[in-house]
Amino acid sequence: MAERTVVTLGETLAALVEGKKYATLRDILVTMNAVDVAGIFEEMPEEKLPLLFRLLPKELAAETFVEMEPEAQELLIRGFSDHELKEVVDELYVDDAVDIVEEMPANVVKRILRQADPEMRKMINEILKYPDDCAGSIMTTEYVSLRPNMTAGEAIQRIRCTGVDKETIYTCYVTENNRKLVGMVSLRTLLFSEDEDVLENIMESNVISVNTLEDQESVAQMFTKYDFAALPVVDQENRLVGIITVDDAIDVLQEETTEDFEKMAGMAPSDKPYLRTGVFETWKSRVPWLLILMLSATLTSMVLTGYETSLAACSALIAFIPMLTGTGGNSGTQASVAVIRGLSLGEVEFSDTFRVVWKEVRVAVLCGVTLAACNFVKLMVVDRFLLHNEGVTVLVAAVICVTMVFTVLCAKAVGCLLPLLAERIHLDPAVMASPFISTVVDVVTLVLYFQVARAILHI
Repeated sequence: MAERTVVTLGETLAALVEGKKYATLRDILVTMNAVDVAGIFEEMPEEKLPLLFRLLPKELAAETFVEMEPEAQELLIRGFSDHELKEVVDELYVDDAVDIVEEMPANVVKRILRQADPEMRKMINEILKYPDDCAGSIMTTEYVSLRPNMTAGEAIQRIRCTGVDKETIYTCYVTENNRKLVGMVSLRTLLFSEDEDVLENIMESNVISVNTLEDQESVAQMFTKYDFAALPVVDQENRLVGIITVDDAIDVLQEETTEDFEKMAGMAPSDKPYLRTGVFETWKSRVPWLLILMLSATLTSMVLTGYETSLAACSALIAFIPMLTGTGGNSGTQASVAVIRGLSLGEVEFSDTFRVVWKEVRVAVLCGVTLAACNFVKLMVVDRFLLHNEGVTVLVAAVICVTMVFTVLCAKAVGCLLPLLAERIHLDPAVMASPFISTVVDVVTLVLYFQVARAILHI
């Protein structure tokens, strides 16, 4: 039977490029979503990118440009003529233009701003003045603004005239007296209202908004809580200065989640994809934490040195140290991950500390007793009778199992408390997760182990 050859879309487009069949290539590209086009372009040789980009219609070209990686964007900008660059910039939404400007070198930024029209340049500079990671830095100033004395018919007419360049037209904001936010109205409400209905009678006056300096992660959580499509951003005087749309909120959640995972793994956060991060850059992000944790392991060595006499008196205890410390580390990580997730989603606050600890204590007792019971059976059946390890006596097994109960209890208590304390003193809870918890739990486990051994075995 002949083998079937599967040809991917990327291979097809690459063949069209090699065959210089640009008309066919353009006909295929215009039917694709901008995200997919950007993905295809990423697989093409760099020298072909300017040619491929010029095949796209103006609007699709701008949307594709936004979805491309910063390196590819910079390559294209350097190859653009001033006219081509202006065409792309004119099609960008302000928040997308800001994201691109933040990633580019200074000389490229100057060129982009030179080609932007004065109004666009003003809006870009206004957003750039806000601190990173706040609502003002991710908002767009392109929104539909209406007046409370407008009728529904007048509002729809205004949307037709001005909405083409706005980020969204589905949620419109009602302002008065120098942009003071007084209400909001959806396009659905306008369409189903009578033309003569006045906006102040049909609008929602209780509008949920955020301040320009609000943390972007808190803002993103509001989208999941309220199912918003857009959220207004106001200044200290409740004047509407911009909106945040759901696509930007999703990007923030993705960035924050990635950052938390990297911190929990003991790495410095990076905003680059894994395969696009260089070896030296990856080394720099990882080695500081490895050095800190290596030095912190000195505490473990000190504990072992302090109990050399006990180890010499009962050498069988040594073999089970890795199992106990590993179980403790895993138990602490389980609790910390659950609490960090609760903190990031706003489900848990520092005021809930007692409830969190009480819950984890009860869970720890159940888990510890279960693990200890199973471990006792394993020690007696496998280690003593099957492997003929005479050092594993009933008393030694009791030491190991009792230690396991207390280890799990302490590990889960530490695992839930450290992130809560970090939140209280305004540190990132993820930083206090796995690396520090493992070190603390290892030391506590060893101390408990040898104290229990002294009490039961009298060594």
